[in-house]
Formats: sequence, structure tokens, C-alpha cells
Amino acid sequence: MQAAPVRATAFPSFTTALRAVESLLMSSGQRTARRNAWTSVLEDRRRAKDRVEAQRVLDEVTVVRP
Repeated sequence: MQAAPVRATAFPSFTTALRAVESLLMSSGQRTARRNAWTSVLEDRRRAKDRVEAQRVLDEVTVVRP
């Protein structure tokens, strides 16, 4: 009795599958615009995090210590 053959190829990741569907449904210009928008969202989140951290540092520095 022989063992069942083993698949050497891995299943694509969820992200890879989404990009494949995206490429079928959208033109390249729409894909680029969507990715640019998402990059902008991530950058805005990073700047907001930096602002919160800077405000925390300023608040600590301005506290009057006896």
C-alpha cells in the first residue's frame, strides 16, 4: 500500500487571494488609487500616534515639580 502523494505547493495567503480578486474586478488605476488611499490612512494613523506621544512628553515636561 502506497502513501498518498504530498502537495508541494502551498495555498495562497488571504492577502494574495484578495489581490487576485482585486485585479480581476478593478482596473489598474483603481487599484493604485485604493492602495494610495490606504497608505495615506496608515500615515495619518502614524502621525496621530506621534502627536499623542509628543503631547504626553510636553505634559510631563510642563508639570511643576516642587
